[in-house]
Amino acid sequence: MATDSVPYGTPDAPRIAVRGEVHLEVDPEIARLGITVASRGKDRRTALDDLTRRNATVLDLLKSYGDAVERLETGSFSVTPELKEHGRGERVHAYHGHVHITAELTDFTALGELTTRLADQELTRVDGPWWALRRDSPAYREARQQAVREAVQRAKEYAEALGTSLAALVELADIGAEDPEPRFVGKASRARSMAYEAQAADTGAAPLDLEPQRQHVHAQVNARFTMAPPTL
Repeated sequence: MATDSVPYGTPDAPRIAVRGEVHLEVDPEIARLGITVASRGKDRRTALDDLTRRNATVLDLLKSYGDAVERLETGSFSVTPELKEHGRGERVHAYHGHVHITAELTDFTALGELTTRLADQELTRVDGPWWALRRDSPAYREARQQAVREAVQRAKEYAEALGTSLAALVELADIGAEDPEPRFVGKASRARSMAYEAQAADTGAAPLDLEPQRQHVHAQVNARFTMAPPTL
């Protein structure tokens, strides 16, 4: 029988199967804010006009921070009638408007001030921040490389315990490499979410002191090696 068809090796080419695993804590690279702008009016046009004005004010404020706001996206928009609870027929009591905006920041020094200024706007809700790493963050590569080095080191220690040494690498695979979505790198954790809803603005609020939350990156690999036959 050929050596390659024997999963556990042969006496002449014993195999070692190990797992390399690493967990890193790194600083976040981006912070996301969710902003909801609202309006309410007795008629549809009033609600729409107020919503348009407030939305433009929020967008202008976000854009005024320049490169600190790396990405700005408008999500869902709605103007919904509120029907009277009592009375015959479908009579509209008021109209409610909402626009959802997502802002992604890379300059955390401006984050506290911007969050406070957004929450100071009329009928504006701010959710976040949510801290994260970029999809192509070097932290993921570093975690994978460290996991491989951990697997090699572990295999060497097993071989040394038997008074021998590694001969060759037979296989190296991510944990879950055959799954539709590989799980070799854990999802970056998100910070606590905080919501701020503006009331009638009177005086300018002091900037919030927001501490970025460390992100957790997890990588795992399976590795198989052959080693020189030990003397037992």
